[in-house]
Amino acid sequence: MKKNLLFWLLLSQGILLFAQHPNIKISDKFSPNEPSIAIDPRHPNRLVAGANLNNVYTSSDTGQTWIKSQLTSTYGVWGDPCTGVDTSGAFYFFHLSNPSNGTWIDRIVCQKSTDQGQSWSPGTFTGLNSQKAQDKHWLAVNRNTNHLFITWTEFDHYGTTNPLDSSRILFSKSTDAGETWSPPLRINKISGDCVDSDNTVEGAVPSIGPNGEVYVAWAGPQDLRFDRSTDGGQSWLADDIKVDDMPGGWDYEVSGLGRCNGLPVTGCDLSNGPYHGTIYVNWSDQRSGATNTDIWLSKSTDGGSTWSPAIRVNNDTSNRHQFLTWMAIDQVTGWLWFVFYDRRNTTGNNTDVFMAVSKDGGSTFQNFKISETPFSPNTNVFFGDYNNVTAHNNIVRPIWTRQEGNVTSVWTALVHPDVLTVSQQNPEASMDMQETYPNPATREVWVPFKIRRHTLVTMQVLDNEGKQLRTVFAEKPYEYGKYTERVDVQGLPAGTYWVTLTGDGKVLTKRMVVVE
Repeated sequence: MKKNLLFWLLLSQGILLFAQHPNIKISDKFSPNEPSIAIDPRHPNRLVAGANLNNVYTSSDTGQTWIKSQLTSTYGVWGDPCTGVDTSGAFYFFHLSNPSNGTWIDRIVCQKSTDQGQSWSPGTFTGLNSQKAQDKHWLAVNRNTNHLFITWTEFDHYGTTNPLDSSRILFSKSTDAGETWSPPLRINKISGDCVDSDNTVEGAVPSIGPNGEVYVAWAGPQDLRFDRSTDGGQSWLADDIKVDDMPGGWDYEVSGLGRCNGLPVTGCDLSNGPYHGTIYVNWSDQRSGATNTDIWLSKSTDGGSTWSPAIRVNNDTSNRHQFLTWMAIDQVTGWLWFVFYDRRNTTGNNTDVFMAVSKDGGSTFQNFKISETPFSPNTNVFFGDYNNVTAHNNIVRPIWTRQEGNVTSVWTALVHPDVLTVSQQNPEASMDMQETYPNPATREVWVPFKIRRHTLVTMQVLDNEGKQLRTVFAEKPYEYGKYTERVDVQGLPAGTYWVTLTGDGKVLTKRMVVVE
């Protein structure tokens, strides 16, 4: 009974046992979209995610299972969720406001949890400025000082075409774990309009440098711009620095979506690797044509003073869309991780979710699909403006919105860096791997597979974080045929594991569950 219960529990949580990077449906309740996710580097089994308008999701097992709740605040909760975590393990949920005493989106609200997302403070806020609108915020944490930094867009009047109204990028920080906030400081030099389109300044995602610098880029009427502070946000450059022309602007059309954007994400490598201190800006645009959106990256090795030409992240040769990108840097490995929607393998509005990883500081990229089946968005249902990804020491958890008819849902994937392969989508690959049995197992697991040409094969067992535990055999020669190999699982604690089959430049994986 316990074996069957565990098996069906895993299935009920959306785990597809035989996928390359198993997809986990976090929730489809309360029309979630615009998801955000954060991992605690001190306790990487703990994650907190959020989605519009006030959905909270917590996991204590690296994202395999999730507990769902909803956030309330003294100041109301009105979307643009942004989650983060500080050095004490406290999680933060930033969002827009909808107060009973005030006006819609009149401030940026910060709520804090010290019990891994089980309960939240009523909230503090910054940015309140009469009836001006505060929008599109994001958080960065200085892990040396535990100071919190946020940047966002302020509108004189949101959505107006009045030429007398303008938008600007603001900055505020907290030095007491979100209890109080510094007065907002304007950091951009050229204002935008308030239309919420190409000539509006938006997309300010801050990042921390190796010596506590604060870096941020945004898009607007002067293309893609960057600014920095070397004194904790007290002062900024006299002139904003151009990163890229961003041809066509940040507000563009993708069929099937009510709206789409290419707003930038800023990050800085704080690892001890060879690219320490490199700043990256990731965005998308339609310089290749209105039906061919691409994902781009630019990098700076001199503190943001100069920037590389745009580097294309998606490696397809199609004239199809890649859009709504987000980037995270694993500050242990220095690897860059990207998540984005992709139509390279589909027709019409059918959409996959892809990731890319760069292990060499943005010089080359490996693309791989993480969604198990495509979906087609519905223009009449709000889809949201962004996705997110978090990474720490090779635990990589993207989060995205999926749409089926009128129903939106948010998902993650258990991405295992050890099983990535450039040839995983090659239909002529030399190996196939079938489902293992029994599953769950107590003593042994049998692994069926096919070989289509002479291949040297290695079989290994990984734990659920992708770390190698056992090598069943290494570089064993196989000829054309069908095979079944035995894997001894005695001595493994009850839990979830992976069997990998490596050969001919490909890595195949199957999930197995071990029970007492």
